[in-house]
Amino acid sequence: MECFGEILDIVRRKTPVVHSITNYVTVNDCANMILAAGGSPIMADDAAEVEQIVSLSSALVINIGTLNARTVASMLAAGRRANALNIPVVLDPVGAGASDLRNETLRTLLQEVRFTVIKGNSSEIRFLAGEKATARGVDADEGVLVSEENLGAAARMAQDLSTATGAIVIVSGRIDIVAHPRGAWAVSNGDPLMTRITGSGCMTAVVVGCCVGAAPAELPQACLCAVCAMGVAGEIASENMAAVGGGTGTYRTMLLDAMSTLDGPAITCRANVKHIL
Repeated sequence: MECFGEILDIVRRKTPVVHSITNYVTVNDCANMILAAGGSPIMADDAAEVEQIVSLSSALVINIGTLNARTVASMLAAGRRANALNIPVVLDPVGAGASDLRNETLRTLLQEVRFTVIKGNSSEIRFLAGEKATARGVDADEGVLVSEENLGAAARMAQDLSTATGAIVIVSGRIDIVAHPRGAWAVSNGDPLMTRITGSGCMTAVVVGCCVGAAPAELPQACLCAVCAMGVAGEIASENMAAVGGGTGTYRTMLLDAMSTLDGPAITCRANVKHIL
């Protein structure tokens, strides 16, 4: 976990440009979170420019939260260009399994783009893994959330999906899982208030983009660093809010504040990571 502080420092030293084709519900939150983590956001989604933009970037994040035909074409073009340039690509399969459009788009993306990281909630990852999955809109079904009781099975599922896709797989939830074919880890950081604001998962994906864009040679460590950083920032925000009062709007602001002031010693001290497989 000592390397997490080093990766965080690398992000802030390199200021990686993170190109995000994301959804219009959380686009502003994601741009601000990239800045808070130490990156530089660009949120271009027109097919006429995405190949140029991704060529100037350190990482590409594709989020399917608010799909339409125009942005699907942009995602495919940007993903292919990123692959050609060996730029890391992160997929956030928001609402996977919820509609035919989302499912067909994901099939096409996974066929035509090589993803470095796939990050989703337990329902989304189960759907991509070919297991029975239900969702409440874009939220995970309570019945499939990762817990201490099903942690091993969830880690094996994530590891199998990683083997099938070649991507590091992140399962977000009360306990987060980071898996690749040779290992899996559980991260037990975060705060329940993170589920009360829109976009905490989308923001996690762009922090992953910052970390893998800055440290592409250390992908598992970069993914773990990103997940821990988001969770620790969530904890610090909750602690700070308890001191001043406020509600979910205050919490959203304090989450950004906590990420922007997070440093190496804090993440190293507070990261709660356990090797599973």
